Amino acid sequence: MLYLTLKKIFCCVNLCLATLAALFVLASPGHAQTFTVIHSFSGADGAFPQAGLSIDARGRLYGSTSSGGQSGFDCQEQGCGTVFRLTSQGDGWTLTPLWKFRGPDDGAIPISRPVFGPNGLLYGTTNAGGAQFCEGPGCGAAYSLHPGATACTTALCPWQENIMYSFGGVEAICNGITSGMGPRPPHQPGFLILGSCPGLGELTFDQAGNLYGTIPCCYGAVYQLTASGVATPLYFFGGGADGEGPEAGVIFDHAGNLYGTTVSGGTAGGGTVYELSPNGSGWTKTTLYSLQGGSEGSAPYGGLIFDNAGNLYGTTNLGGANNGGTVFELTPSGGGSWSFHLLYSLPYHGTADWLLYGPTASLVMDSSGNLYGTTVLDGDFGDGNVFKLTPSGGGWTYTSLHDFHGTADGGQVFGSVVLDANGNLYGTATVGGAGDGCPGFGCGVIWEITP
Repeated sequence: MLYLTLKKIFCCVNLCLATLAALFVLASPGHAQTFTVIHSFSGADGAFPQAGLSIDARGRLYGSTSSGGQSGFDCQEQGCGTVFRLTSQGDGWTLTPLWKFRGPDDGAIPISRPVFGPNGLLYGTTNAGGAQFCEGPGCGAAYSLHPGATACTTALCPWQENIMYSFGGVEAICNGITSGMGPRPPHQPGFLILGSCPGLGELTFDQAGNLYGTIPCCYGAVYQLTASGVATPLYFFGGGADGEGPEAGVIFDHAGNLYGTTVSGGTAGGGTVYELSPNGSGWTKTTLYSLQGGSEGSAPYGGLIFDNAGNLYGTTNLGGANNGGTVFELTPSGGGSWSFHLLYSLPYHGTADWLLYGPTASLVMDSSGNLYGTTVLDGDFGDGNVFKLTPSGGGWTYTSLHDFHGTADGGQVFGSVVLDANGNLYGTATVGGAGDGCPGFGCGVIWEITP
């Protein structure tokens, strides 16, 4: 079974799509902003985008789809996925597929956001494919994409791909433990190949251009990947109080320490926030906070962000007062300790028996200190929403910027938002839209929210 979303196949839902317009615009009562679908995927140009978008200096959007593009080895019927660019032209937007994965050797099923490296290339991971053999469609790969060496004379010129690393199987992550590298899971040491399925976690870079990412399978790991494709495990999680399942990527502080989350584990089993600090010969892992579940929330699938004061912000997918997940802040309180603050319990109006109600992506903060996020199945119609939290009088004011219907406007938002220079928000929805290449529930959309 394909690992399409956080160990659950979510896209097999029965959504009845009525007759759809090619462009869906909604200005909701009480919402000052305007929501617009700027692209509906058709299957041939991609399907089921699970990650958020990146934006370049010219305002062009880049992203990935977990399916569509073309047929490939052991992929879904629609194809093995794509990486695309969306360019604003006049009154509309034009989508250009930069790479269509064939699988297995070039990767398959990308569910993480492609990001720009310091050299201007695009980098990302695929959840399957690659050179290592795994049961099913492959173990996953890390890739880079760059424009072709020769001038392009057509509108649809594919970029060139370089497979930087092919991940190993589940047994590799369970057995690939070395002495002094975190708590040892109950397995014997084996070969050191990073485990399979890098998942939703996007890559990040240090000042030297090395890449850093996470593997959620088994107990999980954090790794470094050089530009030449040399992989080094930095830490293997041991489960239990140590944490388990780092679904999100990691971020750096100014001192070169890494920060991230695990979905489960910790002292109460609700997940953890951790720090990895270089110690000269390796990395030292510290659990900054163990989420207690209940009103605090649990299952932090999303990653972390810093504000200018050095405080951390994150989300949980479950729990809170409404079981729609929470938004929290961790502030350094001296002596290496951190204080937890619950900022908001997100609402949940859905009725489906799902495990993934609330956010699965990191927050975004604008220059005024407002926070923006997305949910999978929260919102008035139970198909996800985009929300804003505004600091106000010592607290936070919640505004739902758009509640997805699961039809023409899309539904189920797993990725984060991105802001352009004018304050417009962009993101993806995994299903719905006007495309007819995915009968029954739509191939997903790219949307814009303007103030």
